[in-house]
Amino acid sequence: MLEAALAALAVAGGTAVVQAASTDAWNGLRSQVARLLGRGDPGLERAELERLDQTATALRGLEPAEADRVRTRQEVSWQTRFEVLLESVSDPQERSRLAEGLRALVEEQSAHTGGGGGAVSGNVFNGPTAFQTGANSRQDNRFGTGS
Repeated sequence: MLEAALAALAVAGGTAVVQAASTDAWNGLRSQVARLLGRGDPGLERAELERLDQTATALRGLEPAEADRVRTRQEVSWQTRFEVLLESVSDPQERSRLAEGLRALVEEQSAHTGGGGGAVSGNVFNGPTAFQTGANSRQDNRFGTGS
């Protein structure tokens, strides 16, 4: 079982892969992920590139009704791959090196998407308020007595 910080990093990695799939950052992130998961084995790296291409294909042209479900499934799939990678290494130094590689690709993707992960600070809301961050989101709000 991974410690909480590494588990959170794996979650962030899964999210980064899905967020990058439809952006200009995809080719760079795709290569980084394949190198990280391939761990120096060209055959494993090619297999990871194929998996990444399958993810990009699965995320293309989604109907709004299915988009969230498919994105979530893909995020969990990549999260699991990163967890397995980190759990498979018993040497603390090697695990730390892999975690740094994963952290670097998450940070790079965050920079391409505007960073911050939806963090918001310094706001004051008085009265009914609807607030949402993120991309590809939908929220319907109705205020008043007829809601």
